[in-house]
Amino acid sequence: MKILKTQVLRGPNIWSNYRKKLIQMRLDLEEMENFPTDKLPGFKERLETLLPAMVEHECSEGIMGGFFMRLKRGTWLGHVLEHVALEIQTLAGMETGYGRTRGTAEKGVYNLVFSYTIEEAGLYAAQAAFRIVDSLSKGENYDLTEDIDELKRIHAKNILGPSTNSIVEEAAIRGIPWTRTGSNSSIQLGYGRNQKQFQATITCNTGLIAVNSAANKETTKRLLAKAKIPVAAGAVCDNEKELQEAIDKIGYPIVIKPLDGNQGKGASINVCDWESAKAGLEFALKYRKDALVEKFVSGFDFRFLVIDNKFVAAAKRVPAFVKGDGMSTINELIEIVNSDPKRGNGHQNLLTRILVDRDTQELLAKNSQTLESIPASGEIIYLKSTANLSTGGTAIDVTDIVHPENIFLAERISRVIGLDVCGVDIMAQNITEPIRENGGVVLEVNAAPGFRMHIAPSEGKSRNVATAVVDMLYPPGTPSRIPIIAVTGTNGKTTTTRLLAHIAKNNGFNVGYTTTDGIYINDYIVEEGDTTGPLSAAFVLSDPTVEFAVLETARGGILRSGLSFDECDIAIITNIKEDHLGLSDINTLEDLANVKAVVARSVKRDGWAVLNGQDINCRQIADELDCNVAYFTLDENEAFIKEQVSSGKTAAVYENGYITILKGNEKIRIENVLNVPITFGGGAKFMIANALAATLAGYLWGFSTETIRQSLQTFMPSLAQTPGRLNHFAFKNFNVVVDYAHNPHGYSAIEEYLSSVTAVRKIGIISGIGDRRDEDIKECALIACRMFDHIIIRQEHNLRGRTEENINALLLQGIMKSRIKVSYEFISEENDAIHQALLMATNGDLIVALSDNYRSVIDIIEKEMERESFAKAVEPAKQNKPLLPQLNINHNSTYHGRTA
Repeated sequence: MKILKTQVLRGPNIWSNYRKKLIQMRLDLEEMENFPTDKLPGFKERLETLLPAMVEHECSEGIMGGFFMRLKRGTWLGHVLEHVALEIQTLAGMETGYGRTRGTAEKGVYNLVFSYTIEEAGLYAAQAAFRIVDSLSKGENYDLTEDIDELKRIHAKNILGPSTNSIVEEAAIRGIPWTRTGSNSSIQLGYGRNQKQFQATITCNTGLIAVNSAANKETTKRLLAKAKIPVAAGAVCDNEKELQEAIDKIGYPIVIKPLDGNQGKGASINVCDWESAKAGLEFALKYRKDALVEKFVSGFDFRFLVIDNKFVAAAKRVPAFVKGDGMSTINELIEIVNSDPKRGNGHQNLLTRILVDRDTQELLAKNSQTLESIPASGEIIYLKSTANLSTGGTAIDVTDIVHPENIFLAERISRVIGLDVCGVDIMAQNITEPIRENGGVVLEVNAAPGFRMHIAPSEGKSRNVATAVVDMLYPPGTPSRIPIIAVTGTNGKTTTTRLLAHIAKNNGFNVGYTTTDGIYINDYIVEEGDTTGPLSAAFVLSDPTVEFAVLETARGGILRSGLSFDECDIAIITNIKEDHLGLSDINTLEDLANVKAVVARSVKRDGWAVLNGQDINCRQIADELDCNVAYFTLDENEAFIKEQVSSGKTAAVYENGYITILKGNEKIRIENVLNVPITFGGGAKFMIANALAATLAGYLWGFSTETIRQSLQTFMPSLAQTPGRLNHFAFKNFNVVVDYAHNPHGYSAIEEYLSSVTAVRKIGIISGIGDRRDEDIKECALIACRMFDHIIIRQEHNLRGRTEENINALLLQGIMKSRIKVSYEFISEENDAIHQALLMATNGDLIVALSDNYRSVIDIIEKEMERESFAKAVEPAKQNKPLLPQLNINHNSTYHGRTA
């Protein structure tokens, strides 16, 4: 067996709209298709021995051991791989739990998905699960150690720290979207203009001056002392002379620490003699260029947490210690403590592993002990001189016993220093009475204080301090999202998207929108190309200037990685027609509808799905939606629409020449299509449909009918506003139309439009698209025969796996099938095809170029129009055709004429 493809789904997808993090694999079982698990002797036993905890996998049986029952009865190895990938992630500390396996139209080929918490770990689990299943199926044993260790390493490298994670979880509970903006703990909350950022516990509100003041302990002490807040006496030094002067001034015992240090690094506590003082200075200067010497104050170490200038929690911090059992050495006791799964390296776990360092050795030496000493049963051995959690300390919650005056003091300190999230370290005998009365002092003020001691204290009540952070960033009633309208469908997406963006902009919003042409922020293009995927949508949602998002959302991006947003306000499905079938296991219109439905299923409950009422596939999607549904239709008399409106539903219809909103018994005429430029006087029915969809969505959002009407009137069919969508160009003697139509439904729409256009001769430039079905390529050619008198067949720039000969043969079959009198020729290069059409056009002709590379085509057309205009100015009497360069047509190209 072999893996054909692995991809990461990061948002709502065809498998699930709420299980957003999935690894999808396409697996070819090859000869193993003939060997389900009941035909693999010993496979079940080997898997049970290797992964016994999989007995908890209920599978479809819904009972403990259900998956093993399936193994015994017989299931295929793709299903097994899915479960193994889930289990090994669980063994590495990452809870997952969701998986699905489905067969495809290809025998032995399966698509399977399983959930992940960390993307890199999910991808590794996919490969490891394949190796495991492959080995066991061959009767081989497998050692899991290396894979589990690697998954644990990936987990440790990528997991959010407790402080960051607590804020993220609180945001998620409130429905605030979040995304990681880097590999560290940098997080964006919200979308567009309403976004906020934080890293660890530094927020976008945190001032640089405040952080610098807190980081410099001398500055902190000076500011606090000026505010009459009790601090320990001290001085700054960087040499032994200054150290001696400081000691002479304040006396022993002292504390020596780096001036702008953190987490207790480089600190020496309770120093009582000159030799120790010199060693302490040397130790501190290894971390920073200056050291702070302070009077040692006895008592307990307390941390007060103040957020948005309000006290939220307090903890008593206890230095790292072990408790003797009368048998184990100190070193052995440390190993026992470190074996606690709550402990890890750095800040990744709720507690930090205890590391033996200089501070540990000195503390033991002061008590005439070593790591090999055996403490008495119950004896407490402190291993650190500071109580930082980052050095292995623990915490006891004391929030409820803090004296009101100390609360006032902490809140005042946060304002003195200027920190929005502030950790105040106090040394005092207790905090149940004012520290000004018991000799307590403020030791430090911390920017980016850790939350671990508060959210998971070793003793006492857990405090959800993240609530205060989210309250500060998003006070009640403050939006975290921006309006999102997502547009999907087979045809008409781009025009509908652009028209909606135009409506929103005319209503005063700064609009970000994505299209097949590029990403636009308020009509300024910031990236060119087909930008209808999730990365482009995410780009718009992360832009701090965007107030309203309109996102064209194509099939490919949904299949490749899902949506980039968890929910939208309005989703539009323009239509669901034959296109891209036969690709990515999307073989039928029902399959395609399931892809498009992902967008509609993402609409929030009080939002709207705007669906094409004349499309049966769109109507069927409505049955599975939990949101409001409204329809648009070109036929106001359609029974289905009448039924919907009579039941109180809202619809947009084309009625007596008007774009009209029907709402119960109410009829709201928005505008006559004669005044809507993109409809070409009502001749372009597909453009009327686009206008209906956009109008209905705008109306349901709450835009006024007047601004919608003005927007319809000012949205022009042009390269600027509708590039490649029915763009017209007038030469002296003939006209040219350029359109993006590229599938049978799009061709039929152009055919309907051209039926109302008078021309002496209609010349069409078409091509076959390599990744479409044979029948779709032939159907396009057949429709071309109905609407054109002469056809120029060109080659696509990307043949997408086919040959030019194969595509041309299919187009020729379509022409022959039409049995319509038509002439045709093959010209491979699109530029040459355009030039040929311009050369052969005479008075009253119409050229229609159907191309996805419309910008290049339009460039040629505009240059020829300039040449014609220039020539007309120079020799108006002699010019009746555009001046064209010498054609360089492929010598294999031929001209054909046929009469049915």
